[in-house]
Amino acid sequence: MISVCIATYNGEKHIKEQLDSILCQLGDNDEIIISDDNSTDKTIEIINSYHDNRIKIFHHRQNEKLLTMRASPFRLAANNFENAIKNAQGDCIYLSDQDDIWLPDRIIKTQFYLKQYDLVMCNYKVIDGKGDILVNEFHHKNPISKSLLKNILTLPFRGCCMSFRKEILSYCMPFSKSCIGHDYWIGCMVQLWGNIKYVDEPLHLYRRNLKNVSFDSGKSENPLWFKIFYRIRFVCQMMARSLVVCLNKT
Repeated sequence: MISVCIATYNGEKHIKEQLDSILCQLGDNDEIIISDDNSTDKTIEIINSYHDNRIKIFHHRQNEKLLTMRASPFRLAANNFENAIKNAQGDCIYLSDQDDIWLPDRIIKTQFYLKQYDLVMCNYKVIDGKGDILVNEFHHKNPISKSLLKNILTLPFRGCCMSFRKEILSYCMPFSKSCIGHDYWIGCMVQLWGNIKYVDEPLHLYRRNLKNVSFDSGKSENPLWFKIFYRIRFVCQMMARSLVVCLNKT
C-alpha cells in the first residue's frame, strides 16, 4: 500500500493539477493523506469535488507558537507534514507539495528502488507558475554526499522528491521540536540509520514561485548566526535521537 502525504494551505491555484498527476499512478488500495492547515480559500472544496475514497483529509490547526518564531513558514510546513505522515497507513510513503506535478511512472520507477533502499530521492525539473519548464534537470550529479556532516551543512534533501519505507518512522518520528525542514531531518536520520538511493532521472516538476516554502525559491533571509545555531542544534537533536534508537535496540 502506498500513502502520498500532502500538506496543504491555501493551495487552490495548483492543487487539482497536482492531484490529477498523482491519482492516475495510484492503485485502488492506495491513499492520499491531506493535512490542511485551515485553508481559507477553495483548497478543501476542490479536493472534496473528487469524491475519491482514496483521498483522506485531516484538518490541522496551525501551532500559534511557531508563527512567532524565525523561519515560521518552514516550521509550520514541517508540523503540517508530520500530521500527514502520522496518519499514513501505507508501507511506502511519498511526500508531495501542493503545487508541483508528478511526471508519469514516478511511482513505478521509485518502487523498484524501495525494494532495496529505505529512502529514494529523485531528480527534478523546475517549472514556473504557469507550468513552463525553466530548468530541464536541476541536479547534474548526485547532491547527496556520503559525508553526513557535509549534508548537514548543505541540506541537499528535497521532500517533494522523496519516498521512503514506513519502517524509518521508528527513528524519524516524531520530528525534533525545533524542526525547520522535515525533509532535512528525515534525510539525515536515514543516512545515519538506513540507506538512500538517488535517482538521477527527473521524475518530478518542482514549481518555483514566490510562495514556495523552499530555500531554492530565493536566497535565504536567515542571518549567518541563525544558520550556524540551527545546525548545531540539529546535530544535538540527532545525537539525542540516536541515543534513544541505540537504547531501544539493546
